[in-house]
Amino acid sequence: MQFAKRLEPLRSNVFADMDNAKARAKAAGHEIIDLSLGSSKQPPAEHTIAAIATSLPDPASHGYVLFHRTQAFREAAARWYTNRYGVEVDPQTEVLALIGSQEGTAHLPLAILNPGDFALLMDPGYPSHSGGVYLASGQIYPMPLQESNGFLPVFEDIPPAVLEQARMMVLSYPHNPTTAIAPLSFFQKAVAFCQQHDLVLVHDFPYADLVFEGEPSAVAPSVLQADPQKTCSIEFFSLSKSYNMGGLRIGYAIGNPELILALRQVKAAIDFNQYQGILNGAIAALSGSQASVKETVEGFRDRRNAFVGALNRIGWQLPMPQSTMYVWAKLPSAWANDSVAFCTQMVEQTGVAASPGAGFGKAGEGYVRFALVQDPSVLERAVERIAEFLQASAR
Repeated sequence: MQFAKRLEPLRSNVFADMDNAKARAKAAGHEIIDLSLGSSKQPPAEHTIAAIATSLPDPASHGYVLFHRTQAFREAAARWYTNRYGVEVDPQTEVLALIGSQEGTAHLPLAILNPGDFALLMDPGYPSHSGGVYLASGQIYPMPLQESNGFLPVFEDIPPAVLEQARMMVLSYPHNPTTAIAPLSFFQKAVAFCQQHDLVLVHDFPYADLVFEGEPSAVAPSVLQADPQKTCSIEFFSLSKSYNMGGLRIGYAIGNPELILALRQVKAAIDFNQYQGILNGAIAALSGSQASVKETVEGFRDRRNAFVGALNRIGWQLPMPQSTMYVWAKLPSAWANDSVAFCTQMVEQTGVAASPGAGFGKAGEGYVRFALVQDPSVLERAVERIAEFLQASAR
C-alpha cells in the first residue's frame, strides 16, 4: 500500500513519543502530573452551558449547520471584536465560523499555497502550523525566535530567494510556547513587510485574553489593528482558552474578505459546522458577562506565580511569563541539547510530564514547556518531584 509523500513529515511526532512515556510511567505505578498539554480543566461559564442545554430539546437545532445558519454567531463575533479592538467588521464577508481555530490554520494553506511555495513560520511554533503547510505540499522557511530579540522574528534575515517563492507568513502572539507578547509596532512592521512582498499575513490569536502584566483590562494587540482595512491579514480566534470551551471545538476567523471566502470554499469541501447548540453557547459566551474570563486569567496568574516561584526556590531560575498558560524554561546545562530525553526520563522516573522544546521546532531545543493546567498545590508538588529528578540526574 502506497501513501502520499505529504505524510512523510507528519510521521515523526515527539508528542506521540511523550504519550508513550506517560503510559509507561503510569504502568510503573507513578501518579501522573500532566503538564504537557494546554487543556484547561475549568468549565465554561454557567450562561454558556445554559445556552447549550436550552438548545438540546429543540428539534430545529439538530440539523446540519451550513454557512448561513452561522449568521447569529458571526454577528456576535464581529460585535465582540469591534468592541474590543475598535475595528469595524462585516459579519457577512469578514467572519467565518470554525471547528476550533486549528481548523483554520491547518486548512488555510490549501487555499494559498501551490506545491513548492514557501510559508514563513515561527521557530519554535505551534505544530499544527507546519502540518497545514505540509498537507498543502508547501515548503517551510523557519523564522528563528531568539530570546535576545524578545522571541520576535527578524524579517530582514529572510533570504530573497525564499521571499520570491513565499506566499504566506504565520505569526502568533501571545506566543505558544515562548509566552512572548508582540507590541502593535511589530505588527505594523509585519503588515508593511507582507504588503511589500505580496504575502498573506496569518495571525493565530488563541491567547488574546491571557495577559498578566499591566492594567487588568489590558489585552494583547490584534494584527487587524495594524491592518484595519484588512489588506492582507486574517486572524484566528478560539473560545478554548478564554472561555474554557476547548472540547466544544469552536473558533472563528476575521479578516480580508477574499481570504475568508477562500477558506470558506476549502471548508465547504471538508466539513459543515458544529451543532447549533454549541454555536448558541458561543454566542452567549461572547455576548454575556465576561467575569468568567477574568477569573480564568487570574487563576492562571496564581498558577504561574506558584510554579515559577517554586522553580526559583529549587534553583531553576527563570523570569515570570507575561502571558499564556505556559512556562517556557531554559533547560539546565546538563540537558541543554536533549529536551526529549529530559522530558522522557522525567516522566518515567517522577510522573511529571512536560513538553520538550524540540517538539516546537529546531530553535526550541534547549527548552521545556510546562502547561499550567493544575492547581497551585499540585504544581508545587510537581516541582518537588522535579527537584528530586534534577538531584538524581546530577549524581
